[in-house]
Amino acid sequence: MERTNKPRLINRLNRVEGQVRGISRMVEQDRYCLDILTQLHAARAALRRVEGELVKDHLEHCVAGAMAASGDVAEREQKTAELVELIGKLRN
Repeated sequence: MERTNKPRLINRLNRVEGQVRGISRMVEQDRYCLDILTQLHAARAALRRVEGELVKDHLEHCVAGAMAASGDVAEREQKTAELVELIGKLRN
């Protein structure tokens, strides 16, 4: 992971953590279900944004670097297989 991205990602994750704690309090307080569901949707969206940032970072630094620096066909094939697997996981 790129060092410059790390503080931003940690900040986003801390916000998500706060959202989840708030949702837990809402459940404990028997808040209206639609309000809880709205907050759950917001937390999931925030996690998807973190996920997108991590994928972007991985592509820009890990995969691109390995592809550019490597004359090794096996390493390029491994990185390609990793990407295919990652895309499959993210689709579900």
